[in-house]
Amino acid sequence: QTRSLLGVFEEDAAAISNYINQLFQAMHRIYDAQNELSAATHLTSKLLKEYEKQRFPLGGDDEVMTSTLQQFAKVIDELSSCHAVLSTQLADAMMFPITQFKERDLKEILTLKEVFQIASNDHDAAITRYSRLSKRRENEKIKAEVTEDVYTSRKKQHQTMMHYFCALNTLQYKKKIALLEPLLGYMQAQISFFKMGSENLTEQLEEFLTNIGTSVQNVRREMDCEVENMQQTIEDLEVASDPLYLPDPDPTKFPAHRNLTRKAGYLNARNKTGLVSSSWERQFYFTQGGNLMSQARGDVAGGLVMDIDNCSVMAVDCEDRRYCFQITSFDGKKSSILQAESKKDYEEWICTINNISKQIYLSENPEEIAARVNQSALEAVTPSPSFQQRHESMRPAGQSRPPAARTSSTGSLGSDSAALSSLSLDSLVAPDTPIQFDIISPVSEDLPGQAKSSGQAGRRTNPFGESGGSKSETEDSILHQLFIVRFLGSMEVKSDESPDVVYETMRQILAARAIHNVFRMTESHLLVTCDCLKLIDPQTQVTRLRFPLPNVVLYATHQENKRLFGFVLRTSGGRVESRQTSICYIFESNNEGEKICDSVGLAKQIAFHAELDRKASEKQKEIDRVKEKQQKELNKQKQIEKDLEEQSRLIAASSRSNQSSGEGQFVVLSSSQSEDSDLGEDGKKKRESEA
Repeated sequence: QTRSLLGVFEEDAAAISNYINQLFQAMHRIYDAQNELSAATHLTSKLLKEYEKQRFPLGGDDEVMTSTLQQFAKVIDELSSCHAVLSTQLADAMMFPITQFKERDLKEILTLKEVFQIASNDHDAAITRYSRLSKRRENEKIKAEVTEDVYTSRKKQHQTMMHYFCALNTLQYKKKIALLEPLLGYMQAQISFFKMGSENLTEQLEEFLTNIGTSVQNVRREMDCEVENMQQTIEDLEVASDPLYLPDPDPTKFPAHRNLTRKAGYLNARNKTGLVSSSWERQFYFTQGGNLMSQARGDVAGGLVMDIDNCSVMAVDCEDRRYCFQITSFDGKKSSILQAESKKDYEEWICTINNISKQIYLSENPEEIAARVNQSALEAVTPSPSFQQRHESMRPAGQSRPPAARTSSTGSLGSDSAALSSLSLDSLVAPDTPIQFDIISPVSEDLPGQAKSSGQAGRRTNPFGESGGSKSETEDSILHQLFIVRFLGSMEVKSDESPDVVYETMRQILAARAIHNVFRMTESHLLVTCDCLKLIDPQTQVTRLRFPLPNVVLYATHQENKRLFGFVLRTSGGRVESRQTSICYIFESNNEGEKICDSVGLAKQIAFHAELDRKASEKQKEIDRVKEKQQKELNKQKQIEKDLEEQSRLIAASSRSNQSSGEGQFVVLSSSQSEDSDLGEDGKKKRESEA
């Protein structure tokens, strides 16, 4: 952390140097080229206007500084029409302060940086020589020389470091003086030159310059006071840190803390280079939850060394090295031999890893529980007689793997995570979005019967259909693949079209976990089927969450760390009602991120083809129904035609049988017609109604 912060200060110093060089060139142009005075003054004004656009790594100055420089820029721009100045006044009042800052203060920073780097390298070399001290052939003279070398180099590094840091802090004040004093001298020279008859230089401007001069003096006094305080702090730190310069401090004065559940520091790791040969590499190690991480100098993040949940840790005799201990994974397939710098670190590392191995860090008060099992932690310092016996006692009955289900952590960060998300890409992640660290999802809160935590009652799910109870909803699925995953977090995202959304969400969740010291994760079994993705409790087999496969619109694994993968779930409703929202879920697996993504892709392909087959089947059924309907209509038409033919035959037969009485019919018809004519219109209507 110190070196990372130092890098920010050094980057800021480089930015200041770059900006001062530009300003120096602009002012030197004013001094050298009187004929081009107007153009040079305009360039200076432009640079002053661009000060508020500068992105210093430590942040810009306050608004007063920016407005002051803006006012200077305005006045200097008005003076750009002037083409003559007094060279002597410009040399004394304008060029001297900025040249002194450039040649003295900025070069001092570079010199201190080189001295600090040399002292750091000397300290690393001394530590390496001290680590190589022979255990079997101890030479008190050589040991004393190496110890004195470590003491001297460490003290030298600490002193140079504090002076270097003091110079970097002082630079923040000097840059203000280096900016304001040359400008103040320049304006005073201009006033003295154009005193008589100048319309641009007014009393209001003189008052402004007087205020700036007073401000510079105040900044200088504040800087002197701060430098004095820093010097006193350096002296106090030198006195207080003197016992710590020794590589192996006195254990009576600095006793080992045996109740730790987190530890960080430098260790030497043994790397085998051949059958009998090996080399040692010094790296920074730290614990993160149930993982042991390492980070080399210059790396931006640590890498996983080993999962130390239910591991074995013991002291070992290792060649010529002292303070060595060995960590062995639960299954015995992976082990690492590490060397601590001192006996205190050696004991603390063993006790800390032993506490983490028992998963004490998952409890509510880990230090109190660690104190209770302090005796068992001390026993881990000596070699265990049987690795297998030790872990058989720790292995739970009926399971081939220990339960690793961890309790959920803080839930949502609220406003803290909102401040973090404001730094992200607005095009990917919705602003003011809280990060969920627990396993509860907003999607599942409205689902009836959905178990919302591992301890809540829910339907027990057998992913392989071996139970004798009711039929599982995924029993008829073609694809069943089970993976062990650990839930890292989830948050709402704006877009679900590019894998960059998943990468940005991973970055934010990991950064939030590091910032807020959230190390606990919930382990689950991820079941991939053709219908959905399920998170199943590994102990109770209760379904925690169910994600419908059609709603999983995007999934990807990390480009470098294949243990990380995530997917985006699109669902209706969210923070705004009647609106579709997209939530990105991030998980950690056992180097199976690509396999999980391939499995999800295969499930979506199978589901897609099944949907196509279903639509084709429905279309065929619809065609069959249409054909059946047409056939029924055709049969009905044929029946009507048949009935008409039958009626025609009956009419023809009736007409032939009545040909002999045709005249009588005519008489009857005539009489009926006459009756109709006598009845009139009313009689016709009545007869028609009767008919």
